[in-house]
Amino acid sequence: MTDSRIALLEQNATLLESNVSLADRFAQNDRSAFDRLVDRYESMVYAICFRLLQHRQDAEDASQETFTRLARYLQRWDRTRPLEPYLKTIAENRCRSAMARRRPTQSLSIVDEPQTNADTQQQSEDSLREEVARVLETLPQAHRQAFELFHQRSMSYAQIATVMNCPVGTVKTWVHRARCELIQQMQNRGVINDSRVKEVES
Repeated sequence: MTDSRIALLEQNATLLESNVSLADRFAQNDRSAFDRLVDRYESMVYAICFRLLQHRQDAEDASQETFTRLARYLQRWDRTRPLEPYLKTIAENRCRSAMARRRPTQSLSIVDEPQTNADTQQQSEDSLREEVARVLETLPQAHRQAFELFHQRSMSYAQIATVMNCPVGTVKTWVHRARCELIQQMQNRGVINDSRVKEVES
């Protein structure tokens, strides 16, 4: 077996490892296991925080607090239940705490700073990524995973088929459907127009 094949199999095993297994490894002081959980759910957590807080920096802070809280209380998670609702509850509680800390007059004390073209472009790109993350959370899990592996991790259809244990043709269908649904939803919400379709696909 070639080195590249071994590396791919190791990567596939990591991607497919269950949340319970990762939690057990973390309980044994394997920090990399918790890092895998963060990688797996950081987009979901950020989307929840941004939806509730409507502020990028606040959402990032709440997301970080969420995973800090998860690390502290992961052993309280009921392993017979999915991790996602447990993590969602933590994120929502962190957001409520953040909103409670906000002062009613906060907006009056903020001085607007002049924005450069680079700042505006960065904000536009950040906003687009945030919207993409939101829509991806609404897609079927298989479609979302195939899309993310193809577009975000630059894996080939063949590699994804190995990871997801399905035919290459099925992977192509899932990626295509996810892309079409993503574009359709974002157009319906007025996030993008036809000129930005290729930007979303890339």
